[in-house]
Formats: sequence, C-alpha cells, structure tokens
Amino acid sequence: MRIRTAGVVAVLGLALAASGCGNSGSDKPAAKESAKATGGKLVIWADDKRTAALKPFAEEFGKENGVTVEVQAVSKDLQTNFVTASQQGSGPDVVVGAHDWIGNLVQNGAIDPVQLAAEQKSAFNETAIKAVTFNGQLYGVPYATENVALIRNTELAPEAPKTIEDLVAAGKKLKAEKKASEILCLQSGQNGDAYHIYPLYTSGGGYLFGTTANGDYDPKDLGVGKPESIAAFQKIAKLGEKGDGALKRSITGENSIATFTGKKCAFLVSGPWAIADAKKANIKYDISPVPGFAGGKEAQPFVGVQAFYVAAKGKNKALAQEFVTNYVTKPELAVALYKAEPRPPALTAAFDQVKGEDPDLAKFSEAGKNGQVLPAIPAMAAIWDPFGKAEAAVIGGADPAKTITAAGKTIAGQIK
Repeated sequence: MRIRTAGVVAVLGLALAASGCGNSGSDKPAAKESAKATGGKLVIWADDKRTAALKPFAEEFGKENGVTVEVQAVSKDLQTNFVTASQQGSGPDVVVGAHDWIGNLVQNGAIDPVQLAAEQKSAFNETAIKAVTFNGQLYGVPYATENVALIRNTELAPEAPKTIEDLVAAGKKLKAEKKASEILCLQSGQNGDAYHIYPLYTSGGGYLFGTTANGDYDPKDLGVGKPESIAAFQKIAKLGEKGDGALKRSITGENSIATFTGKKCAFLVSGPWAIADAKKANIKYDISPVPGFAGGKEAQPFVGVQAFYVAAKGKNKALAQEFVTNYVTKPELAVALYKAEPRPPALTAAFDQVKGEDPDLAKFSEAGKNGQVLPAIPAMAAIWDPFGKAEAAVIGGADPAKTITAAGKTIAGQIK
C-alpha cells in the first residue's frame, strides 16, 4: 500500500510562497535565530524514494536560511523509528509520512500542529487538507494523495465493467476461453488486506467507524461486527473461493501486480504505484473506479495522503515550521516528489501541471473522488489485523456472520 517527466513551475512557486505566506517574513528571523542556537542544522527523515527528490530543495532552503539541511533515508519502520527517536530526544526536525500516522504521533506527543494561512490551505485538494486535520487542528502539510482504482487490460477487456458482477462475468468468460487464468487480481493473501477490499466492503454496506457531529471518525461507533458488515461480507463471500473464485488468498501483495502484467488476469485493483510495472510490460490499460455490487452502494476506496510533519521534540522547531509551511507549499517541490513516485499531487497547481503529461493521474483522482479518508484515529490500529484475517477466512469459505462478529469483538476489545 502505500507505494515521468514534468517541468518546473518556479514562477508559480514563488508567487504562491509570496502571496500565501504572509507571515513568512516574521518567521524567518525567528527560524534563523533558532538555527544559530542549535548549531544551524535541520534534519529531515523520509523514505528512500523521496529522499533523493528532497535533497536539492533542502540544499536550496539551507542556503537561503544560512543553515545545513540533512535529508536522511529511513528504509524500514519509519513511523516506529520516529516515535522511538522522538522519545529519546534523537529524532529529526521534520518527518515525511502517511496521514494515517497522525493519531498515533499526536498520542505519543511526537508532532506539533502546523500553521497554514487560509490562502495556503485553499491551494490544496480539500480531501488532502481534511486528511491531515486531527481534533480540529492541522498537523501536516500534504503533498500527494493516493487511492486504488480498477486497472484494466484493454486488449482482454475493452469495456469498463459497471458492476462487480459484470467484472466476474467478463473474467469467467476470459478463463473459459483460456485467455486468462484469474478473474480478478485483488490482493488478499492468508492475512487479508483491509485496504484493497475496502471498496467492496463499502459497496456491500459495511463501515469501519461512524462519524461525530463535526465529521470526525468516532471510535465509539465501530461498524465491524454490526449487521451492515455481516451483509457486506456475505456478498464478498460469494466472490470467494467457494463461490465465483474472483477473490483468492493465493493473490497476494507480492504477486497481484505481476499476475496482471503477466496477462494472467484482465482486472487489477491497485494504486498509482502499479502503473510503472504495467508500462514496463507494455500492457495496454485503462483506469476506472472500482465497480460496486449491483444494486449496492457506491464502492468507496480509502483515500490516503502523504505529508510533512514538524517534530514536537526537534532541535530546530522554528526552522522546521518555516520549511514545512513556506517551502513544502511550492509546486516545484510537489512536482519533484511526483517524479520520484507518481501519485497525484495534493497541491492544485502541481496537479494541474502534471496531469497534462500523465492522464492516469486524473483517472486515479476521479476514481477516488468519492472515496473515504483513511481513518487517522489511534483506534484504526486495532482494525487492520483482525479485519484482514476475517476477510481472508471469509474468502476461504468461513461463515461470514460468525467470522465478522468475532473480529468485531476482538477489535472492540483492543480499542481503549
């Protein structure tokens, strides 16, 4: 989950920085003073793909502010390592990661709110701003969005299926004609995958958490184990190994994309990270929303957001705020990050620039237009494992009602 050419819009970036950052002039002296007091170094942690893209911008920021900026790659367990380092006082000043970390990071006192002017906020995709808002406060500056869609081999399946039943019928026909060996590539594996099954779960009527009056997810209203979730998994069971055979535990995160690029299935549920492999394999493809059940609700994928956070226990907090609020908001930085890994930029100016060169981005965004923001509340951590294992069991033929009811009880017991 949560995995190319574009020009640079320097003029747009400078204009946005000048107009949308009215407080930058007063912040910079404070940032520089802070930098002098702490040895003049800003440390940024990111994953491998984003580190290389960030380095030239970090160097430029360093020159402008008379400081050294280090971008350090953390290859594994970035969130866990950041929380641990933060508690030990050895963490970075800025960290780059997924928006659904926010609940955990706030709970651990690891990040500070960030201050964006109204003009700056309005320059971003609304969903992206919503995703990084927690308990009424903005905790990150978003730079990319992501969601799954249906990626279709157009040589095998010229038309986008309107319903999941249409997809199954088309997949079965291709199997009968020996043009494919699988109906659908939607990863599950032995432990399930809540992220990828979620569009079908929502179409079947299921939900994870209800919402409060202000629209925030409510951990007290758990949907797993409720009648709606049972009904959803009864539909999912019909697609499983004892039913149509469209969903299989043998389709995993390791082989789902490869099975599609190997032309063994015409339909793949995945995200923008799958496109490079499809192009490399010379697959003729198209992208459309994941279809829902006939007569069911609209299939809604999770929408995830990647963002920059200011470390609460960083040594250079004023400088970190300056970088995150007045530098990450530049379109050319968003474009560079897009080049490193093509996911739709959260900044509208950057998205508008690259979508002309990459029409796939607009299609993924369209597929996620009515998606649900992936919950960032701490209670979400209790969902993944029990929900995924229940999904895999149901796909394998286990009783949906008993399995999901048990999963709901396990999750409820873990939510404090």
